[in-house]
Amino acid sequence: MVKKKKLKVRYAPEQEALLARLREDLAVQLERKPKRLAHSLSVARTAERLALLYGVDPFLASAAGILHDWEKARSVAEQLDRARELGIDLGVDLELVHSLLHGMIAARELPERYPELPPSVWHAIAVHTSAAADMAPLDMVLFVADGIEPLRPDTPGIERTRSLVGEAPLEDVFWESFVGGIAYVLKGGRYLYPGTIDVYNELAARRAAGRKGKENA
Repeated sequence: MVKKKKLKVRYAPEQEALLARLREDLAVQLERKPKRLAHSLSVARTAERLALLYGVDPFLASAAGILHDWEKARSVAEQLDRARELGIDLGVDLELVHSLLHGMIAARELPERYPELPPSVWHAIAVHTSAAADMAPLDMVLFVADGIEPLRPDTPGIERTRSLVGEAPLEDVFWESFVGGIAYVLKGGRYLYPGTIDVYNELAARRAAGRKGKENA
């Protein structure tokens, strides 16, 4: 995967201390889900690497990666209850889109616990599964890292996205990952959140306009 360049980063002592605390807290939070813990830490490492490749703050990417699946410690039923308590409304029955809720819940609950982290981290966590029409670089880094981290089983779609890392712009790597995720949902015959279709159409129209602009330049 992201092995084309050996990139190293040095954090300030306070950043190292915070990342260590996040990892320790996550280990407690996901104590009963060791595979989810391993995935989260792998996402953090992958996000850090992507951030270094694409000029994004690696500290924020690592922090977002560590915390992105925090709410996976709860059962689906517990996530649904908490989402309703928080007033999360996606315009459809939340049971149909329960896989999108954990990031949204964490983005609302964790800022109070970790006030040292900026809003950009919480936004990245909120959209790391659903995506959004306007994705900041940090958002895209986390989204892609979640999809291609090395513990994910190899599939043609994931391998395709991995092959683009460091070779294509971040926007194109994200697009490949996003579209691959949609294809995965459709292939499995599962419910596709209507908001995802809206995001796809807006991004597709924007990319088409960008290509047309280059052709006419």
